[in-house]
Amino acid sequence: MDDFTENSFANRGSPVPVIAFGDKNYLDGPDDSDNGTPPSDQTRGGVFKKHAANFKDSFAKGHRRSTSGSSFSMQDRLLERLLQQVIPSEDPSSSKDYDSPSAGHTVAPPFNLTTMSANFRRFNSRIGVVFVFQVKVARLLSWRKWSHTLSLLAVYTFICLDPYLIFVVPFLGILLALLIPSFITRHPAAPTTVSTSFQYSPTGPPLAPAPTVKPVKELSRDFFRNMRDLQNSMEDFSRVHDQLIALLNPPTNFSDEPLSSTVFLFSFIATCFMFVASHLIPWRFLFLGMGWAVICGGHPAIQTQMQNTHKEHVVPHEEQAKSWLDNWIAQDIILDSAPETREVEIFELQRLSSTGEWESWVFSPSPYDPLSAARIRSDRPQGTRFFEDVQPPEGWEWSEKKWALDLWSREWVEERIITGVEIETEGERWVYDIRYEGANETSPEIETPTNGGKGIKMHSLPSWEEGSDAEADRGRRGQWRRRRWVRVVKRKWQDKAHRYSHHQHHHDTKS
Repeated sequence: MDDFTENSFANRGSPVPVIAFGDKNYLDGPDDSDNGTPPSDQTRGGVFKKHAANFKDSFAKGHRRSTSGSSFSMQDRLLERLLQQVIPSEDPSSSKDYDSPSAGHTVAPPFNLTTMSANFRRFNSRIGVVFVFQVKVARLLSWRKWSHTLSLLAVYTFICLDPYLIFVVPFLGILLALLIPSFITRHPAAPTTVSTSFQYSPTGPPLAPAPTVKPVKELSRDFFRNMRDLQNSMEDFSRVHDQLIALLNPPTNFSDEPLSSTVFLFSFIATCFMFVASHLIPWRFLFLGMGWAVICGGHPAIQTQMQNTHKEHVVPHEEQAKSWLDNWIAQDIILDSAPETREVEIFELQRLSSTGEWESWVFSPSPYDPLSAARIRSDRPQGTRFFEDVQPPEGWEWSEKKWALDLWSREWVEERIITGVEIETEGERWVYDIRYEGANETSPEIETPTNGGKGIKMHSLPSWEEGSDAEADRGRRGQWRRRRWVRVVKRKWQDKAHRYSHHQHHHDTKS
């Protein structure tokens, strides 16, 4: 195994530390404290070396299989076919906007075990520069070399006092981090044994090859160092993600509505204040003070002092402050706990039989008036035969136990601009069709002109009229009548699975 690869980036120093929140160690295995004898360092080291050797052997075998020129083995084919059956296929409708050539995106290949293995090896061979940069930043902020940290504070101070200097930083970084080191590598200084002068001379032809960043060799020590740091970085991301979710979710997802309402109130007030007074805030000195406080807070002595101060002065008053905030929220934040209510309607349709009796036909969401689309197409009215079968809308439930008859038939007739009907002003408030000249009395539908207007001559329907139970009025009535029933519904609780299935059904219907 090679110790390191020349001209490559790898963290050959201390490993990238894992962020810890509290006393819990997420990387520890089962607790062995009950056995009475904690494992020694020698035993742990032996177990680690054993696992590392096994992993190395298996990785080397996979590497030889992937780099060989022969085709895939039967085992690889079977494993890939099994993964294709287990892994859910992607929804083509969700990514169709990105697959079009006009979007500027190439079609991403599906998951493949061999491609995944090859990409991971390539990625792990080249990710060392990120870990080297991460370790250097950590050392810079932890005051390992106080002269470097003070230099960082000086640069940060100049940028805060004159923000235009921030555009100098990228070019300065190119000069100091790329060009000058590369030039010195190609034009190395003369050995001290040859010349007594310590002055660097940039003259003369290049004496060394140009530096080129190369990926680390697979199965080398640097390769496994990158895997170690990658493992710790994944753990860092998981811990930071979980901590952010635990910190931000309760006050922002309205699981505790008074608390989330308080956060919304203060955020709205802060937004309005910043719109008015943001130009009055000394941002340069504010960021200067914040930067100095953060960087100085990384000093070990200051960290120890801050921890002691937090334990002595902050922790004893945390419960008191939390109790005061909870009392203020409970007294000043008043929420409307009543659910949202709406009024729904259903129309009871009846049809005149051949014997002159009105027969209950259907309970329909539409009034089935003479000029409705269903009547013109000669369609039967849609609905249910019985009152008990009428269901509330999706996501709602009944708030009242019974239906109420709408006694103001004129209002919903005028609201829908329904014509050709007679409104009953007393009694059961039926709204009748009006039989007019030229209509087929034996058919519930309206005759429509055919052959370019030739055929039955039709008159325009009159507007609605007030009627009574007189024989003259009953003789002018058509074969359909309807009346409106109303009932109050309220929003009901829906779990996430129900909302997700409803959203998927709505999405499938649209697509």
